[in-house]
Amino acid sequence: MHAPEFAAVVDDAVAAGANGVPVTELRALRKTYFKPDGSVMVEALRGVDLVIRRGEYVAIMGASGSGKSTLMNVLGCLDRPTQGEYLLDGRSINAMDDETLSRYRGRTIGFIFQAFNLIPEETVLENVGVPLFYQGVSRRERVERATQMLGLVGLGDRLDHRPRELSGGQQQRVAIARALVTRPIVLLADEPTGNLDSTTGQAVLAMFDDLNAKGITIIIVTHDPGVAERCRRVVRMKDGVVEYDRTTRGAGLATHAAEASA
Repeated sequence: MHAPEFAAVVDDAVAAGANGVPVTELRALRKTYFKPDGSVMVEALRGVDLVIRRGEYVAIMGASGSGKSTLMNVLGCLDRPTQGEYLLDGRSINAMDDETLSRYRGRTIGFIFQAFNLIPEETVLENVGVPLFYQGVSRRERVERATQMLGLVGLGDRLDHRPRELSGGQQQRVAIARALVTRPIVLLADEPTGNLDSTTGQAVLAMFDDLNAKGITIIIVTHDPGVAERCRRVVRMKDGVVEYDRTTRGAGLATHAAEASA
């Protein structure tokens, strides 16, 4: 990735980071699911405090039923907390109505999913431009920015292809380009290598390492310890609370060190 091409993606995040406001901040956050009769069905999150700052490279882990997926949904503003407060880029989402929250989520978070979630009937270029369409960006600018992002992930020669004409790794690169095209402050990746073979998965993870080294905040939700160890911080969930929160000597940290000494 070349710095001039990447500058437009990270400029907003770097500028916003100067004020020291965390990307995400959870305060005594709880999420409870209720039965139709109003009785408690499950307490998925039971008082979570978590701060993630700009430039961090974080893995969220946990067994089935640990609260990991619920935490991801709350962080991604796909679900609302029952109690507590969630600040996203310094703004509380609690008081936002659904329309305001949807617009805010679209500007601040780039999503990358295990199943890619590409539209099969549309070209690669059109898929990457979809988030910009919903933000009211002109067609000319959508094409320009989508083309730039696809070049960034090494797919500048696949603009007119359909998803079915690409390998799994290429489809995930399209998904990464789509996540970046809105110039978000954070990338949220849910099991991003789950549908990839090991070699292709390592290539995608190397791209995350590079993105983080350039300044993008990345949160990866994963069950794979190998994926988690590439990050610089691991948050493990158990029974709806944070079991531990520790730093690592992952590939992301190694990338930063290598660039600093270059």
